[in-house]
Amino acid sequence: MQYEVRIKKKVIRGLKKLPKKIQKLLFLLIEDLKAEGPVQKDWNNFSSIGKDKYHCHLTYHYVACWTYKQKEIIIEVYYVGSREKAPY
Repeated sequence: MQYEVRIKKKVIRGLKKLPKKIQKLLFLLIEDLKAEGPVQKDWNNFSSIGKDKYHCHLTYHYVACWTYKQKEIIIEVYYVGSREKAPY
Protein backbone atom coordinates (compact mmCIF):
# COMPACT_ATOMS: atom_id res chain seq x y z
CA MET A 1 0.00 0.00 0.00
CA GLN A 2 1.26 3.49 -0.87
CA TYR A 3 0.66 6.23 1.70
CA GLU A 4 0.11 9.88 0.84
CA VAL A 5 2.45 12.21 2.73
CA ARG A 6 1.45 15.83 3.17
CA ILE A 7 3.79 18.49 4.50
CA LYS A 8 2.46 21.50 6.39
CA LYS A 9 3.15 24.88 4.77
CA LYS A 10 5.06 25.99 7.87
CA VAL A 11 7.45 23.04 7.42
CA ILE A 12 7.94 23.84 3.73
CA ARG A 13 8.75 27.49 4.53
CA GLY A 14 11.25 26.40 7.20
CA LEU A 15 13.10 23.95 4.94
CA LYS A 16 15.30 26.71 3.49
CA LYS A 17 16.67 27.43 6.97
CA LEU A 18 17.65 23.82 7.64
CA PRO A 19 21.09 22.45 6.76
CA LYS A 20 21.23 20.52 3.46
CA LYS A 21 22.00 17.29 5.33
CA ILE A 22 18.77 17.62 7.33
CA GLN A 23 16.78 18.39 4.18
CA LYS A 24 18.11 15.22 2.55
CA LEU A 25 17.32 13.12 5.62
CA LEU A 26 13.79 14.54 5.69
CA PHE A 27 13.23 13.55 2.07
CA LEU A 28 14.50 10.03 2.85
CA LEU A 29 12.10 9.85 5.78
CA ILE A 30 9.23 11.00 3.55
CA GLU A 31 10.03 8.25 1.05
CA ASP A 32 10.00 5.69 3.87
CA LEU A 33 6.68 7.07 5.16
CA LYS A 34 5.17 6.78 1.68
CA ALA A 35 6.36 3.22 1.23
CA GLU A 36 5.99 1.75 4.72
CA GLY A 37 3.56 3.93 6.64
CA PRO A 38 3.75 5.90 9.89
CA VAL A 39 5.62 3.36 12.03
CA GLN A 40 9.31 3.87 11.27
CA LYS A 41 11.20 1.72 13.78
CA ASP A 42 14.40 1.85 11.71
CA TRP A 43 14.72 5.61 12.27
CA ASN A 44 16.66 6.93 15.24
CA ASN A 45 14.63 7.35 18.46
CA PHE A 46 11.33 6.65 16.73
CA SER A 47 8.39 6.72 19.12
CA SER A 48 4.75 7.51 19.49
CA ILE A 49 4.23 10.89 21.18
CA GLY A 50 0.50 10.67 21.70
CA LYS A 51 -2.62 9.47 19.99
CA ASP A 52 -1.89 9.25 16.26
CA LYS A 53 1.37 11.25 16.61
CA TYR A 54 4.92 10.05 16.01
CA HIS A 55 8.44 11.44 15.88
CA CYS A 56 12.00 10.43 15.10
CA HIS A 57 15.40 12.05 15.22
CA LEU A 58 16.96 13.00 11.90
CA THR A 59 20.20 13.74 13.79
CA TYR A 60 20.98 14.39 17.44
CA HIS A 61 19.71 18.00 17.17
CA TYR A 62 16.89 17.71 14.61
CA VAL A 63 13.58 15.86 14.74
CA ALA A 64 10.58 15.29 12.52
CA CYS A 65 7.02 14.90 13.81
CA TRP A 66 4.02 13.54 11.92
CA THR A 67 0.45 12.50 12.47
CA TYR A 68 -1.55 9.61 11.07
CA LYS A 69 -5.19 8.72 11.60
CA GLN A 70 -6.07 5.05 11.65
CA LYS A 71 -7.91 3.74 8.59
CA GLU A 72 -6.56 6.55 6.38
CA ILE A 73 -3.63 6.57 3.98
CA ILE A 74 -2.65 10.18 4.71
CA ILE A 75 0.37 11.04 6.85
CA GLU A 76 0.99 14.71 7.67
CA VAL A 77 4.44 16.01 8.61
CA TYR A 78 3.75 18.95 10.92
CA TYR A 79 7.18 19.76 12.39
CA VAL A 80 10.80 19.51 11.34
CA GLY A 81 13.41 21.35 13.35
CA SER A 82 15.45 21.44 16.50
CA ARG A 83 14.52 18.98 19.18
CA GLU A 84 14.59 21.78 21.75
CA LYS A 85 11.60 23.47 20.07
CA ALA A 86 9.72 20.28 19.15
CA PRO A 87 6.00 20.33 20.04
CA TYR A 88 5.92 17.30 22.33
